[in-house]
Amino acid sequence: MSATWKQPFPQILLLLVSCRHINTKTPGPTPPPLVPISPLPTERRSVVLKGESLTEKVELLNPVSLTLECTWAGDQDKNPNITGLWRKDGDEIENSQLTVPLENGQYNLKRVFNIVSEENLGSYSCVFGSEAKIDFVLAAPQIGEVRDKPIVSYVGDSVVIACKMEETKPKPNTWRWYKENGTDKEQIFTAAEPHRYEIKNEERKTKLLVHNLTKADTGLYYCGAVYAISTAMSHVELKVISFQEPLKPFIAIVVEVIVLVAAILLYERSQSKKNHTAGNGTNDQSNTVTQGENNGSEGSSSMRQRRV
Repeated sequence: MSATWKQPFPQILLLLVSCRHINTKTPGPTPPPLVPISPLPTERRSVVLKGESLTEKVELLNPVSLTLECTWAGDQDKNPNITGLWRKDGDEIENSQLTVPLENGQYNLKRVFNIVSEENLGSYSCVFGSEAKIDFVLAAPQIGEVRDKPIVSYVGDSVVIACKMEETKPKPNTWRWYKENGTDKEQIFTAAEPHRYEIKNEERKTKLLVHNLTKADTGLYYCGAVYAISTAMSHVELKVISFQEPLKPFIAIVVEVIVLVAAILLYERSQSKKNHTAGNGTNDQSNTVTQGENNGSEGSSSMRQRRV
C-alpha cells in the first residue's frame, strides 16, 4: 500500500462515522393549517334618547358581536358638531372619542363590541358631550326568585334547598351549586361526598339535598344558572341549630315567671309580718284604755256611796 493512499484514509473514516449521525428519516407530513374560528353571531340594539339619560337592559345567552346604536335628539342649541365617546363600567374606552355631526336634526353614535366571555359583560354607555348618555346593561338572564328568610333545620336532619328560573326567562344549559367558604364560593360536587350531597336538576329548577347536617353546614349557598356567556347567581341562607335552641326562649320565660312569683311571695310575706306587728300594738293600747276606764268607773261609784 502506497503512502499516498494511506494519507487520506483517516479522513475518509471520519467522514463515514459522521454520516451515521445524520438524520435520514423522511420528514412527516406538514400539519394542516388551523381552521379559522367561526365568526360570532351578530346582534344589534338601537335606542333613541329624547331626554338626558336612559338605561337599556340587554340579556345575552351566547357570545355575540353586538352593535350598539345611540340616537339623541339633541338640545335646543342644535350645535352642528358635538363630542361623543363610549364608556365601559364608567371608564372611557380608549380611542372611542370622536366628533358627532348633526344629521337630520339628531346625533348618532354606533360601535361594535365582541362579547365573548363574562368579563365583557357590564355597563356600556354612549355619551353625547356632557349633556346626555344611554346606558346598555349587558348581563345573562337573572334569577328573579330570591328567598329573603333563611332556611332553618336541625343537626342530624336533611334539608332541601331549591332554586328556580322564571318561566319568562330562557332555560339555562345546566345548574351548579356553590357554598361560601369565607371569601370565595366553592363548587359542590356530589361525587366527592355522595352520602352528604345530592343535586337534582330540571330545565328551570334545581334542588340541593344536604344530609346529616352539622353546624358547619350553616352559611350561604349559591345556585348558578349556567349559560354559554355567563352564570346567573342567586343565594339562599341555611341555618343549622340544635334541638335545645328552640327551648331556650321557653326556658327563659319560665325562669322569669319563677323569679316574679318568688318576688311576689316575698313581698306578701313581708307585708303580713308588718300587719301582725301593727295588730299587736293596737291590742295593747286598747287594753290599757279599758283598764283605765274600769278604774275610773269604780272610783265614781265609791264616791256616790259615800255621799249617800
